[in-house]
Amino acid sequence: METRVSVISIMIKNEETAVAVNELLHEYRQYVIGRMGLPYREKGISIISVVIDAPGNVTSALSGKLGMQPGVSAKTLTAKI
Repeated sequence: METRVSVISIMIKNEETAVAVNELLHEYRQYVIGRMGLPYREKGISIISVVIDAPGNVTSALSGKLGMQPGVSAKTLTAKI
């Protein structure tokens, strides 16, 4: 199956939701190349960038599930490689 490299940018406004976000990322760990998380305490948000190499349907499913969490915004950028 063909895969593509994507970056999912996640902004978390609700600290309690961070557990659910981490559980989802753990569920999709086989596709994760790397991740970086930054707490922005002054604004009360957490920002996570996750790089994945996955089929398009997997990328869409993960991004959609992340975006459905309360207080979470998720956007995906996929490389045209």
